[in-house]
Amino acid sequence: MSQVEKKAGLLRRTSSSKKPLKEKVVLMYDEIFAKEDPAKNNPRFWDELFLMKVNLEYLESKLESVDGEDVQRIQDNINSLFHHCVQALGEEHQIKVVNALQTLCALFRGVHQKNKSASGFDIINMLMGFDKAEQRMKDLMERLDSLLCGDSSESLKSLCLKLLLCLVTVTDNISQNTILEYVMINSIFEAILQILSDVSSRGQHGYDAVVLLALLVNYRKYESVNPYIVKLSIVDDEPTLDGMGMVVHQALTEYNRQYKDKEEENQGGFFSTLTSMVGSMFIADADEKLSVQTNEAILLALYEAVHLNRNFITVLAQSHPEIDIAATPTTTTPTTPTTPLGTTPPSLDMMNNPELPLDPNLQTSNLLITFLKYASIVMQDTKDEHRLNSARLCLIILTCIAEDQYADAFLHDDNMNFRVNLHRMPMRHRKKAVDKNIPSRPLVCAVLDLMVEFIVTHMMKDFPMDLYLRCVQIIHKLLCYQKKCRIRLHYTWRELWSALINLLKFLLSNETTLLAKHNIFHLALLVVNLFNMFITYGDTFLPTSNSYDELYYEIVRMHQVFDNLYCMVLRVSTNTGQWKEAASKVTHALVNVRAIINHFNPKIESYAAVNHISQLSEEQVLEVVRSNYDTLTLKLQDGLDQFERYSEQPKEAAFFKELVRSISLNVRKNVSLNTLSQDVLLKEFSTIS
Repeated sequence: MSQVEKKAGLLRRTSSSKKPLKEKVVLMYDEIFAKEDPAKNNPRFWDELFLMKVNLEYLESKLESVDGEDVQRIQDNINSLFHHCVQALGEEHQIKVVNALQTLCALFRGVHQKNKSASGFDIINMLMGFDKAEQRMKDLMERLDSLLCGDSSESLKSLCLKLLLCLVTVTDNISQNTILEYVMINSIFEAILQILSDVSSRGQHGYDAVVLLALLVNYRKYESVNPYIVKLSIVDDEPTLDGMGMVVHQALTEYNRQYKDKEEENQGGFFSTLTSMVGSMFIADADEKLSVQTNEAILLALYEAVHLNRNFITVLAQSHPEIDIAATPTTTTPTTPTTPLGTTPPSLDMMNNPELPLDPNLQTSNLLITFLKYASIVMQDTKDEHRLNSARLCLIILTCIAEDQYADAFLHDDNMNFRVNLHRMPMRHRKKAVDKNIPSRPLVCAVLDLMVEFIVTHMMKDFPMDLYLRCVQIIHKLLCYQKKCRIRLHYTWRELWSALINLLKFLLSNETTLLAKHNIFHLALLVVNLFNMFITYGDTFLPTSNSYDELYYEIVRMHQVFDNLYCMVLRVSTNTGQWKEAASKVTHALVNVRAIINHFNPKIESYAAVNHISQLSEEQVLEVVRSNYDTLTLKLQDGLDQFERYSEQPKEAAFFKELVRSISLNVRKNVSLNTLSQDVLLKEFSTIS
């Protein structure tokens, strides 16, 4: 019995001490991390390595676990691995190319993860050897360029873009990623443009190409000459610009559709089953709002295109049918390891068929309309950081558009009318607008509606001062264009005046709280000067003389707000304090508004007394206004139709730095999660080879 027990014990001991068998590729990685040259005893080592399915997790963890002294010991082998990866990219054997691309991803990630505190030069030295880095990176970029521009498979092109996204985002701050100097020298800008200009490749890879371009444009953009900025600013090739616009349009359209579906689901609509799979993007937890995070990348791409390239402005206005993507039959997406960074990929059918037949009953749309709808969604709730960033970026884009002459021309073009169904925040005191009631108008009306909507819906304790300033400045720029070109826009100006007066009322009611955080006098000055624009130049751009009468009526009707504002700014400007000068400017700006109130109020009261009317109707007040213009004296105020043009540097530099960091982190996470599912690739290429 004791012998049996002993034997059993031995068996158990033997089985428990037996190490699990390592797969061959892991054994080969171990050889690389040993001191000896792995090819010393096996001349075919590198050939064999790239025929093996990559174990990304093991290779990355191995790189991360290397200690300080070991780095020196195995550096030659790591350099050799990098070199042979680049060499393998030129192989005809597709499996080798796939494995080399994935190994490079693991190398970039693993070495950076291990050496977060190391200098960029140390990382370059560990990866490829500093003395050979220039040639190695030149070879790498040329091979990637060749794969992207050649007739290689879509899966390989996708993996090349993923590798580039991986390389660009390995550091939190992309401007600290020294390896990108080589990506600046060995530009892949033309390869990106080729992807965007070709209908087929755009459908497959447009999203990643546009995001990659947006990130590369932001590398050390304030410190040195970035060739991607220079090249993007002079692109004038129509198919390329159209392609870029199409990619942005599709990403925003997809977001808008998902939002609309979710809205209908919340209202008990019949789309609930259809949209359950995209519901996760609407989870209340800010970290879960992936759609907003990833669309920041697309918004950044749109911003860079609008800001840097004047030719892109024409793309904003190009009309095409507004198609319900959900109802459009989609072509089968080729199986690739690409998923556009956490979002649902745009329909390939839409991407591949920009020239769709026009249905006379179909509402036409364009990139600007889609963007305005998107902005109306993200600007509803600015409490979450990602939505706040998106809202700010939307307003910056609109600022660039509002001061561009060509953009202003098509915004105000009476021959280009559209129904733009903006999303409006649910509020107790107003009914939900019915889509069918929206008139067909020039696009500037939708921009003004969006600004009014924001002004009305964000008067809250956590006041988004920066966004309010941008809104009011956008309105001012549009008015300057209308005054300059004498465009009489048929718009419900009263809604704007009412919103602005209510904003002043809010500032007055919350003076103490707001002054602890913000210079409310600067915003008040901008608002008062909008009224001064209407008062001084309204006769050149208001649609009718009645509109001018209504402006005066509104000022007189709400005179209490302006009186209270004057009392407040007079009080602050006559005391010593930090806001003395700012308040004083508002005092001077109010001179004509107060002249109107002081001129018409006594006359209205006199008219009421003479006619024994306790409360005058609107028409009666308007009659008093019309008959007393002649005796009104106003002061001419200079500079009302002047504005400071948008400049990214230095005012917006800090915002874009943080925005790019946020986008970079999100791209890195998604590349890490989505990219490198190998089974699909290996299955695809094993049949070829």
